[in-house]
Amino acid sequence: MKKIIAQGIMLTALVSLNSAYGATKKTDTPKQTPKKTNVLFLFIDDMTYNGLNILGNHEIISPTLDSLIGQGTRFVNTYNMGGWNGAVSIASRTQMLTGLYLWNADKAQDTKFDGILNANKTWGQVMVENGYDSYHTGKWHMKGVKPTEAFQQSDDPRPGMPNQTPEGYNRPLSKNDNKWLPWDKSKEGYWKGGEHWTEVLVDDASKYLDEHRNSSKPVFMFCCFNAVHDPHQSPKKFVDMYDVNKIKLPKSFLPLYPFKDEMGCGKSLRDERLAPFPRTKYSIQKNRQEYYALITHLDSQIKRLLNKLKEDGMADNTFIIVAADNGLSIGRHGLMGKQSMYDEAMKIPLAFIGKGIPKGEIRTQLVYLQDLVPTVMDMVNVKYPSQMQFKSQINIINNATAKPVREYIYGAYEDLQRMVRGPRYKLFFITKSKRLLIYDLHNDPLEMHDIYIEMKDTPIVHKLGEEYLKLAKEAGDTLNIKPLFPQVFK
Repeated sequence: MKKIIAQGIMLTALVSLNSAYGATKKTDTPKQTPKKTNVLFLFIDDMTYNGLNILGNHEIISPTLDSLIGQGTRFVNTYNMGGWNGAVSIASRTQMLTGLYLWNADKAQDTKFDGILNANKTWGQVMVENGYDSYHTGKWHMKGVKPTEAFQQSDDPRPGMPNQTPEGYNRPLSKNDNKWLPWDKSKEGYWKGGEHWTEVLVDDASKYLDEHRNSSKPVFMFCCFNAVHDPHQSPKKFVDMYDVNKIKLPKSFLPLYPFKDEMGCGKSLRDERLAPFPRTKYSIQKNRQEYYALITHLDSQIKRLLNKLKEDGMADNTFIIVAADNGLSIGRHGLMGKQSMYDEAMKIPLAFIGKGIPKGEIRTQLVYLQDLVPTVMDMVNVKYPSQMQFKSQINIINNATAKPVREYIYGAYEDLQRMVRGPRYKLFFITKSKRLLIYDLHNDPLEMHDIYIEMKDTPIVHKLGEEYLKLAKEAGDTLNIKPLFPQVFK
């Protein structure tokens, strides 16, 4: 059994003493099978890789998540593979629940899993087969399988995003533009039903914890927050925590990204319509203020849930995983959404917390978000389903110097963008215009300086091309980009 399991679960031998007529006899009771560790997965929507104070954005007020993540091990180079349409969340979540790489997961959901994946082999059902009670609440953004097919119980399943109103787009046009306010319940969105959706989710999950506090079975809880996806609505007191005029612009801010149309991130893309074109300083400050406020509201609600976990006596026997489905730009490179190959869109937070997990440690190895699934299965001694393509990172959690499971990472968006990154460099393909970009992520982590001209004839580029072809094939990618970029694939 893995080291982390041995540390996280204690088996106590019980000895009873029976006495009769003054004589004492020692009798060993049969050994008891220990209860498996509970798993609480806090899955956040649209949180970029530095979307908390502890993750590097010191403007954000996030004391609960800062403290929680600080008690565990976090991976700082975690990527989602991308998406087959603008709703990147669908691809991210389908990969997670099926264990299949991007385009293989797309085929599975398009055929409703028939002939490729049976619904009873989703993550939730695998856990049930191994003695868990499984639970889902919140966002459900998958085709081909219902939450009640993938989990034993599902409370208040929500659509991919709260409804956005026309007033929520192309704003603000000036400092006097107050047609849309985050606390205005008449616009519904997160307020539809009267109570903020994040608060409803925590209410539901807390009730489930109460009902299972004395259960003989461990629980697997898949808590899918719609937050912090737009519309960025939260109570006024959270918005007031942030002075909009003091919000910093991202260093990579641009009024207009020059390649936005050729990469599918122009005015026709829903996410990009949230702020006016060209982007203004104030419009990005305002969008960021409301994004930060929603993060802080989420943080306050997660505090409620963690307090309930302690109150029910389950905290010491629960692994907690914190992650997001994809990132978000909000002004970086002049973009607003998550449909690019830039790190702000593809990189996300990932942290593991619980007994046996090193505290306060950071891992820099390259991983996919969905690698967390086999990792968790290893943590609780669950056998992977046969279709699992993602790789466990358990050895890296246990040993910071362990050899990386992945040397290169692949990414894709529709048939418009492709990416491969290695330990240092990222090769970014924009297929429609046959444009190539190269970034040195050691010296330019914000990806502000394309060095294609300097690098185009180097062995590094050809090596990245070779690795791209391998990874694309594994992911089930049928887009042939070799003829478009002969300078890479020689």
